[in-house]
Amino acid sequence: MDTYIIDKVIKQLKEMPQDMQWRVLEFARTLASSKIQGVPGQQLLHFAGAIPPDDLDLMREAIKQECEQIDVDEW
Repeated sequence: MDTYIIDKVIKQLKEMPQDMQWRVLEFARTLASSKIQGVPGQQLLHFAGAIPPDDLDLMREAIKQECEQIDVDEW
């Protein structure tokens, strides 16, 4: 196992106050006990091409128009 990430996390932990170290520990425990959801991408390949190109163009245009606008009252 490559320990690069573990070493980086330990370095960061050593620089944190103890209360934040406890938070990281609890977060790591939560992640370790969580179940992976979803399916492998290979199982989704049969959906490729299922959406007609015209519908994809409509979706692409709607996303482009909506994502380029900011609603200042949203938050």
